Amino acid sequence: MNKAEILSIAEKYGSPSFVFDLDVLSDRMKEIKSIVGKDISLCYSIKANPFLIDAMTKLTDHLEVCSPGELNICIARNVDMKSIIFSGVNKTAADVKKAVECDLGIYTAESIQHLNLLNDEALAQGKVIPVLLRLTSGNQFGMDESVLVQAVEDRALYAGVEIKGIHFFSGTQKKKTSENEKEIEYLLSFMEKVDSEIGFRFEKLEYGPGLPFPYFANEDFSDTLLPLKNVLPLLKKVTEKYELTIEMGRFYASACGYYLTSIVDVKTNKDTNYCIIDGGINHVNYYGQTLAMKLPIISQFPEKQGEMKEWAICGSLCTAADLLVRKYPFTQLEIGDLLVFENIGAYSITEGIYLFLSRQMPRVILYSKDTGAVLVRDFYNSDILNTIQE
Repeated sequence: MNKAEILSIAEKYGSPSFVFDLDVLSDRMKEIKSIVGKDISLCYSIKANPFLIDAMTKLTDHLEVCSPGELNICIARNVDMKSIIFSGVNKTAADVKKAVECDLGIYTAESIQHLNLLNDEALAQGKVIPVLLRLTSGNQFGMDESVLVQAVEDRALYAGVEIKGIHFFSGTQKKKTSENEKEIEYLLSFMEKVDSEIGFRFEKLEYGPGLPFPYFANEDFSDTLLPLKNVLPLLKKVTEKYELTIEMGRFYASACGYYLTSIVDVKTNKDTNYCIIDGGINHVNYYGQTLAMKLPIISQFPEKQGEMKEWAICGSLCTAADLLVRKYPFTQLEIGDLLVFENIGAYSITEGIYLFLSRQMPRVILYSKDTGAVLVRDFYNSDILNTIQE
């Protein structure tokens, strides 16, 4: 989108609004596919932004679904169930029953309990389902090495399950390729050890490399695909022995998003210039924005000439914590000006504390040159009292 298109959307739909540029998303995913080649599958973790599901079904090989709600969204959007990787903690028997009924592409087991649930339900439905065992990176997710190895040794006890491989994800925004190198060497060593000592060969590895995406003004935007290029030789090393799927959300989607918010008040308190916006931290949650000290990329409309002053950007919530940016330079900032936050295609749309203060949820607009701007969610009332049934 160019500036004129952004302003046209703001004029038509108002603020606060999220706008996701599907052309930017498509171009980025095509570049990523070109880099990784045919031997590496791409999986989109839809928790990053479920509004991109329809687009991502055409741009990736798989969708990672981590909750019953996300599975329901995929069902409602008529997603090919075989493309889904069913992941996440807290799988109940009812959740597993529905997932197995859907004949999903593959299931992950976070624990022995999950493995038992999957096995029991598959047997109840007369099926054998493909499963990835999640290996922990040292947090609450997945299974410890010894537990996972025991599950492999006991595989004959799980007649409803076919163990296909390993799922591993340790975190996001990894800025050093050396972190991925350590992980991949560890995973290859572990998988080969299981093969040599137990006589069981894994077929697949679903790996979340957690590649970084720049958000803030002091970061390098010259080649945001460079982290993938740097880690590619390591990924190719995996494909020599195993089928590899790389699972990401932030790295894929961040560049396609904009957040539109308007100035509703300006003031100077004790020598600090404050602007109040019609959004806030309930909508904007850049990774690493601790204490609002970092500067995201923000455009001001209309563009103005003159002296620049530093402003604290504050939201509409009744808490001093609602501080998006502590000091940001603007020119002649006034009530009614539009601020456009860039690189907000991932997570803000889902991570915001939307129920706090019962403010309306923002509008959501999808844009492409073919369709123009399409409203996919109107302002949504988050007044929790309205949900109470008498």
